[in-house]
Amino acid sequence: MQAGRTILVCSCEETMPLHGEAVAKACKAKVRSADQLCRKQLDLFKAVLGQASDVTVGCTQEAPLFEETAADLGFAGKLAFANVREQAGWSTQGADAGAKTAALLAAAAEEMPLIPVVTLESKGVALVYGRDETAIMVARRLADTLDVTVLLTRPGEVAPAATTEFPVVKGTISAAKGHLGAFDLVVDDYALPLPSSRRSYLWQAPRQDAVSTSDIVLDLTGGTALFPGGELRPGYLRADPADRAAVERLIGDARGLVGTFDKPKFITFHDDLCAHSRNRITGCTRCLDLCPTGAITPNGDAVAIDAAICAGCGACAAACPTGAAAYALPPVDGLMRRLRTLLTTYRAAGGSHGVVLLHDADHGQPLIDALARFGDGLPAHVMPLAVNEITQVGPELLAAAFAYGAAGVSLLGRARPKHDPAGLHQVLATANAMLAGLGYGRDLATLIETDDPDGLAAALGGASEATVAPQPSSFTPLGSKRGLLELSFRELHRAAPAPVDVVALAKGAPFGKAEVDPAACTLCHACVSACPTGALTDNPDQPMLRFTESLCVQCGLCEQTCPEDAITLKPQVDFVAWSEPRRVVKEEQPFHCTQCGKAFGTKSTIDRIAAKLEGHWMFSGDNAHRRAALFMCEDCRVEKVVNESFDPYGAPSRPRVRTAEDYLRELAEGRDKLN
Repeated sequence: MQAGRTILVCSCEETMPLHGEAVAKACKAKVRSADQLCRKQLDLFKAVLGQASDVTVGCTQEAPLFEETAADLGFAGKLAFANVREQAGWSTQGADAGAKTAALLAAAAEEMPLIPVVTLESKGVALVYGRDETAIMVARRLADTLDVTVLLTRPGEVAPAATTEFPVVKGTISAAKGHLGAFDLVVDDYALPLPSSRRSYLWQAPRQDAVSTSDIVLDLTGGTALFPGGELRPGYLRADPADRAAVERLIGDARGLVGTFDKPKFITFHDDLCAHSRNRITGCTRCLDLCPTGAITPNGDAVAIDAAICAGCGACAAACPTGAAAYALPPVDGLMRRLRTLLTTYRAAGGSHGVVLLHDADHGQPLIDALARFGDGLPAHVMPLAVNEITQVGPELLAAAFAYGAAGVSLLGRARPKHDPAGLHQVLATANAMLAGLGYGRDLATLIETDDPDGLAAALGGASEATVAPQPSSFTPLGSKRGLLELSFRELHRAAPAPVDVVALAKGAPFGKAEVDPAACTLCHACVSACPTGALTDNPDQPMLRFTESLCVQCGLCEQTCPEDAITLKPQVDFVAWSEPRRVVKEEQPFHCTQCGKAFGTKSTIDRIAAKLEGHWMFSGDNAHRRAALFMCEDCRVEKVVNESFDPYGAPSRPRVRTAEDYLRELAEGRDKLN
């Protein structure tokens, strides 16, 4: 804890134990206790604000009251809040939750950086896309708030309105892109209604590829969504026209989509680190394969991420092996610092076999609260840690948790996931393979998918079979995402119960070795120019190929680029290789020019070229003396050719091309001889 920080713990009218001594010892801070801090003992809170530079309050329910009081008093320090009651105190094991209470209070004081935002602007131009009168009804309800147009796709008999309050047209959207404030639509079979339409709309002659723009799209067709992950696309609202409740929610949501909106910029992206492509050869596609909204698209050698479309699942950041894509809500280093404080404080307070429960605010927090209020509460060794989305969790965070001494990590998700968990399953598989290989135990990183508090309790109630790190790490997480990944893996290995040099991983894992066949490799260095991470390098002073395994992300660009098919990928983590700066894969002596002595090429390459040109007309017979040019550098070779006045057109004349007339003539001559 920072010097000068005071912690306020409250028993919430004596409904839970305080654990003040354990908190003071583990957090190394001054602790003040209360039974009703938010009401009759509010003066205690005010007094502490006047004495301390930083304050942590063990209550989140009354955080608005405490913040307002601090503002009224002009408090200039840092104020933090921890949910001790639902996450520790209100539990059948609350009396044993002293270590967890200290950990929660300490972790809450860790500062998180400000989140960057992207601004979206909507002027309220809305397209209502439907099939029948429901679309017209919705448009009529919204016409006083939005500038609406109705687009009917393959409509049946739809009665025209007596008064044209807003445009009604016919057509089918064939292509759609964009987001709130910037939708671009291509419409086929587009037609305007005839003014003489009587019983039902009659239409003018249709045309194709009409273009429409809007700020909001309301989809009431009941068909396939216009966008991948449509429910996550800002400004795109969709409802089944037969579901009246859903239609009413759509109308209410649409009314609020006018104005300027700040949306979190979930991902920070550095295209110079991206391993997507080189020389028009596709390498890593992990983020493209996982993005549920289509926010990620190829963009030359890298990919591009549209921050306005990104829904913040974080699967791309979790899967990105180079650190090109990193999560920003919060950044991974900030989250790892909070994790470090949580686990090191828990251990300092005497806790053992702690399990970290990663959860989001929308689903996980209410489930934990319900378990505390209506059930047995969380076990004393289970420490919740909030993230924006559980799908943002990457292998570096899981590795760090066990290096810091965790006995397990559980991620709390929905029974029906908000985001596709495919990427998360891959991360868990990689982490579990590492943990099993290093002796921690099997299946220690788990995903709990439930909407039931009792289901959560049952999933957390089993005894852990983990072997905790004998000497847990306490490294400070600093640096980039890729640097943190390497650091956490090395610390996981250092703290392992049964460390081994190599842990084999499944195909597709983002770590491994590029195995080079020395016999096939010609040191052409095509792989070096293709490698996006610098894992494969040459040596400007010596014909050499070197490999740094800690930098390899198994993108496959080297394997695809190699003209000799000399490279194969082997997914693994070799901790010995990770500790070495570079390994020499192949090395040859340079060949020196026979004229000036300059080093160029390799002896094996020059010998191979000379062998292939053996017997060629340019270097045989009277031209045999020209073979000497093969063993010269480029400068001496040119000089020799110029001095000898070499004629590139001096090749022997080729035989005349035979035609059909030649064959017919020879056939006729043969017949004459026979006759």
